[in-house]
Amino acid sequence: MKNIFKTIIVSAAAFAAVSCSGFLNRPAEDNYNTGNFYLNDAQCEQGVNYLYNSPWYDFQRGFIKIGEVMSGNLYWGDSPYLEFTTNGTDVDLVNMSYSLWSVNGHCNTVIKNILASEGPTQEGKNKTIGEALVWKAMAYFFMVRTFGEVPIVHNNSDLLAGEYNSIKKIQRADVYEYVIMNLEKAMELLPKKTANFKDYERIDYYAAEALLAKVYLTKAGLSGSLNESDLKKAASYAKDVIDNSGRTLLPSYEDVFRLSGFNKTGECLLSWLWASPVKDWTMQNTFQSDLGMVGFDEFADVWGQWIGPSVDLMNAFGVAPTDDPASRRDLDIRRHATIMMAGDKYPYFWQDKGGFDYLKFLYDKDYGKGGPGAGPGVGTSSTGSNNVKHLYGDAYDHKTALGVDAGRMSSQLPTHLLRLSDLYLIYAEASLLTGDAGTAKTYVNYVRQRAGVSELSTVSFEDIWKERRLELAIEGDRWYDYVRRGYYDMNACIAELKAQKRSIFDGLDDVYKKFYEDGTWDASSVTYNPKNDNPNVTASSFTLPFPTEDVVYNKNMASDAPAEHVDVRNEYKYNF
Repeated sequence: MKNIFKTIIVSAAAFAAVSCSGFLNRPAEDNYNTGNFYLNDAQCEQGVNYLYNSPWYDFQRGFIKIGEVMSGNLYWGDSPYLEFTTNGTDVDLVNMSYSLWSVNGHCNTVIKNILASEGPTQEGKNKTIGEALVWKAMAYFFMVRTFGEVPIVHNNSDLLAGEYNSIKKIQRADVYEYVIMNLEKAMELLPKKTANFKDYERIDYYAAEALLAKVYLTKAGLSGSLNESDLKKAASYAKDVIDNSGRTLLPSYEDVFRLSGFNKTGECLLSWLWASPVKDWTMQNTFQSDLGMVGFDEFADVWGQWIGPSVDLMNAFGVAPTDDPASRRDLDIRRHATIMMAGDKYPYFWQDKGGFDYLKFLYDKDYGKGGPGAGPGVGTSSTGSNNVKHLYGDAYDHKTALGVDAGRMSSQLPTHLLRLSDLYLIYAEASLLTGDAGTAKTYVNYVRQRAGVSELSTVSFEDIWKERRLELAIEGDRWYDYVRRGYYDMNACIAELKAQKRSIFDGLDDVYKKFYEDGTWDASSVTYNPKNDNPNVTASSFTLPFPTEDVVYNKNMASDAPAEHVDVRNEYKYNF
């Protein structure tokens, strides 16, 4: 990972984005080019490095709000994402959209420049072009699941030479085919790693194949009913990754989300790899600022104390904020790694202070004085919990793990987009839906074994559906599970979302404080406030609108504008 980062500043600076609207956002092509860069294989890698972070930066907040707040996994105040009222002027939606188009534009430019270079070996060119194609496919995979029908910008130059203000949306089935086409081409170019290959952070053949498996599982229900051929392809690609990639699950679930050792076994197939410290903004992870508690680090850059995992997610884990910590039936290891609750301690946070004690942080003003506002009662959200994933701890934790400094809104903690445990569950679901319940049970139980929970004797679709929620909670994925299931089972999705406990408790702070002070737990006065329950979710909620300014600029981006069918394989080609 450090090898990626030590050259990333050069490549990020080389491709500063040109500010323009939406899908026209593209990197400048006149700073570094094939005449003064891409002269060897190492420079090709440097030219691709920044695709692992910088163009994705403005997607960070949308990643959480769409993936987790909309799905009911995370409480974020009176957010429009919680209430299904997000419109085209929402700043996080706008930033997300432009970020994804920026990824596409940067990938197109990198591919063009590497193809035009003469110094690198063919192997070096193939590998780095393959990496760029996977990131391009990932951007479109997010776009089609978020916005539905979207334009396809295959080549920046062709777009700018044409009537770009009249570009049209392409039908969803064709966009999925375009994603598949890019991944298939990437797999032709990328090397296959073995168990002896330790640089798991870089994208290889199996990372591309893993994403392809997930795309086929998602696409399988697009027509309104499940397509058995797509399901079998999802199962086949997932099985190949599982059997032949050399990757295994990390023994400890919590280690997946820590600063050091997160990818020793290659579990994390596709991740944003951030840089810290940084001279140039957008290369760093800033999730801790939104999701951590005031005073969690020394940089006065954390304000997420009022944002916490939802009551519904806690209930899915079999716990509640009103449970006495001394007798709480906390059987699933993943709960502690995801949801910070009363009584929890974390040895990997605040190691210079002997570990992080949640209630001590809230109610001991000397212990919790790491930043402005820290002290009694300011830390917990109204759901009685706070986040664990996406947090790195304090400056000491960061420096001890990586040997480099954190900074204000800047860490190097990776953000995982696709993990091997996800592939196990993809394989299980696709197998179950094509009649192989035995395989489904085996791979669900592999995931459960690591979580420390009992094995299931039989496995249903609902078992896998719930297992995905617990395994991948707060990783930006849950809403997209609803989207893909909504393609063929919309009523079930709407009913489940309406039935969630998406709101807050009143009176928890007094209970927590008394428990900290004298060990007494009495939650009898605590009441649940259902103000955010039964949201107004409809079938139209499963597709978010394009940014309003894009629609004003081009009426073809309007929600009711028709989308064109394109023969993707003939219309868009890669001549390499």
